[in-house]
Amino acid sequence: QVQLVESGGGLVQAGDSLRLSCTASGRAFNNYHMGWFRQAPGKEREFVAAIRLSGITYYADSVKGRFTISRDNTKNTAYLQMNSLKPEDTAVYYCAAAPWSGALRTDSAYPYWGQGTQVTVSS
Repeated sequence: QVQLVESGGGLVQAGDSLRLSCTASGRAFNNYHMGWFRQAPGKEREFVAAIRLSGITYYADSVKGRFTISRDNTKNTAYLQMNSLKPEDTAVYYCAAAPWSGALRTDSAYPYWGQGTQVTVSS
């Protein structure tokens, strides 16, 4: 089991950058693949990015080339670096942890979720 806490959200203008952090409790962080999802008001939660324990990464087409997912196992932290932000990136961003090696683009792969952090991008 792992507990996740996101931070780093905020209000920015289009073209700005933000870095989200997801800190895990305990010593279990290096046992999980990590993912980022987002949910805008009135819309379903959607996949953003994921990183396996091996370092292999996955990105949604909408963020590819702009966002970078990474992890620092010494700090029990996963990151989402978001550059060239657009208004359509506005959402609550959730960190998630998966103990399996399945389809990390689907939220069903993740039994553990953080509480979310708001990202708002103005035009």
